[in-house]
Amino acid sequence: MKSGASEDAGNVDRHWSAMMAAAQTGDRAVYEALLRDCVPHVKRVVRRSGVRPDNVEDVVQEVLLTIHRARQTFDPSRSFTAWLSAIAQRRAIDSLRHQGRKDRRETSDPLFYEAYPDQDTTPEGAWEEERRNQELKEAVADLSPVQREAVESLAIRQLSLGEASVVTGRSKGALKVNLHRALKALRARFDEEG
Repeated sequence: MKSGASEDAGNVDRHWSAMMAAAQTGDRAVYEALLRDCVPHVKRVVRRSGVRPDNVEDVVQEVLLTIHRARQTFDPSRSFTAWLSAIAQRRAIDSLRHQGRKDRRETSDPLFYEAYPDQDTTPEGAWEEERRNQELKEAVADLSPVQREAVESLAIRQLSLGEASVVTGRSKGALKVNLHRALKALRARFDEEG
């Protein structure tokens, strides 16, 4: 029985190799059929590599893209299944590495959002935001007239440098300098208070 299974695998491999050779010469229909036919094999390789079930489809897509990009490198005299399996294993390893890095950086707590309300929706959060806005208005009002003009034009009204230059009658360079100095003064003021 085992010898029959290996014969079948050998026949499939030879068939896929022939299909890939045809695809390399530009036979689009054969190429599409080959990609459809090899998806179950790719899924098996990816699952055996330890990829999470919810990531298997993404890795399969990456494998198919890699096959497409590297299709001209396949040697039709060699085993297509071995070539395909190597690509699938490499993409699975890439996925596992990416997932490992992501797991180290991120934590998930499904109850977090239920247990901790958005601070801006609470009365205290709204009051705090109003207080910060008032402090910012006072700090901007204390700037020199040219600095205040630059902040109001560029940061608050969000005009472009060209538009602000026309509105204020100042050069773009002067507006940049005044905005820079204003931001520096605001930072210094809030650093002192904080």
